[in-house]
Amino acid sequence: MRLTDDTGVLEVIAAAPQLRTPDETEAFLDPMPLSELASMWCVLQRVSRRDQVGSIRALILYFDHLPHRRPQEALDLVLEVLKTEADKPTVMQLNDKFLLALLYAHGEEVIARIEHEAGHNDRLRWLLGGVHVAADDPLMSRLAEFADGEAWHADHLARRTPREPLDCANMSTGALARAWVEQYSRSERDQDDNLFAIMEFERDLREDDPDGMIDLILEILKIEANPVLLSLLAAGPLEDVISAGTIDRIEREARVNERFRDLLGGVWYYRAPDDVKTRLDALIGESRW
Repeated sequence: MRLTDDTGVLEVIAAAPQLRTPDETEAFLDPMPLSELASMWCVLQRVSRRDQVGSIRALILYFDHLPHRRPQEALDLVLEVLKTEADKPTVMQLNDKFLLALLYAHGEEVIARIEHEAGHNDRLRWLLGGVHVAADDPLMSRLAEFADGEAWHADHLARRTPREPLDCANMSTGALARAWVEQYSRSERDQDDNLFAIMEFERDLREDDPDGMIDLILEILKIEANPVLLSLLAAGPLEDVISAGTIDRIEREARVNERFRDLLGGVWYYRAPDDVKTRLDALIGESRW
């Protein structure tokens, strides 16, 4: 079985058994040839966040744990992706997903091999340009000998710069809700500085206009029903805006808006004042996620 494109890989994932535990996922993936693991990893980087559920989520977690569990195999996968994958934004994910974990957890074990490979691998030198470990870490001086930081940072800036930057302060609540859904739906590979603009505006609303934050949450609920995004909405903006100053508004909205009341079930509010916790307990009842 040779996985040659996104469609083929997703078909294999769809046909896979339901992966309920890490042991099941490891039993499914560990015997897979390196070339197929690399193809699968690349495709998973391009799956939108809203679709990262079930077996897809289990596979993503497998690869996230691989640098800690099997460091040499993780480095093999890095080299295979560098050799076979042409899409630069996908390849750039190797830094956050593999190299940083490898160097932090197994630096002494893998650094000599990385140095050897970098001696004849231009793409690896480029990739290492985006690796940052502590300035006083002995590995840093060894990496600096061959890492191409200038080329990496030029590509990183190009990837992070949006074609149309968001002007959140001058957008309507409806437009902000649509932008929120679009930005949070993207895979990490496809995120740019517009996501951070949204996050900063959320912070400003929480601090300066909590009612405006609740207005935005309600607007998002009108247009979005995806469970992954709703969990992000509950654990992020809604959880952060709950306070003694907003609980009256939250109670009013929950009494007339069933979807808002259901969303409260995804909030962890153990740090809230006792009276706020009591009022939230009464609203949520047994509907906690």
